[in-house]
Amino acid sequence: MTTDTDITLQIATVADAVGISPLFDAYRQFYGCRSDIAAAEAWLTQNLAEAKSTIIVARDGSDLVAFAQLYPALCSVDLVSYQILYDLYVTPTYRCRGVAASLLTATAQWAKAQGAARIDLETARDNPNAQRLYEKFGYARDEVFTKFSLDLKHCSDDKTLTADR
Repeated sequence: MTTDTDITLQIATVADAVGISPLFDAYRQFYGCRSDIAAAEAWLTQNLAEAKSTIIVARDGSDLVAFAQLYPALCSVDLVSYQILYDLYVTPTYRCRGVAASLLTATAQWAKAQGAARIDLETARDNPNAQRLYEKFGYARDEVFTKFSLDLKHCSDDKTLTADR
């Protein structure tokens, strides 16, 4: 996989976790998490070792400058498998140079080759640049479903998981 620039794209291996972890840490900081490169590296290493995710990295020579991480998922309604593009990050000096666009193209090609029916993603409401890029690539806003999340780390026992709050 290559881009229009001197950037090369490739599927990451476990050996790449160390190099990706500073980028992954910066990505997490963008979303308000505190820096923790060791935890980022451990997460990436485990996911790659156990094939829980696929990461496509962008390199400029030997330097890692961007990545996209996908997770497999299933849709029981449509009876298909699909991919979730959960993380996409480009270092600031490589933004607006087509790297994110190349990663989006590569993720779509890879997912299609895996037999995925679609790719789903989410981004922050206050990230209009990403939203415009995704729309440019044909991603459509979900106007049918509303997303809910249950924060389980604050549930201390089964009583907190009842509807009687």
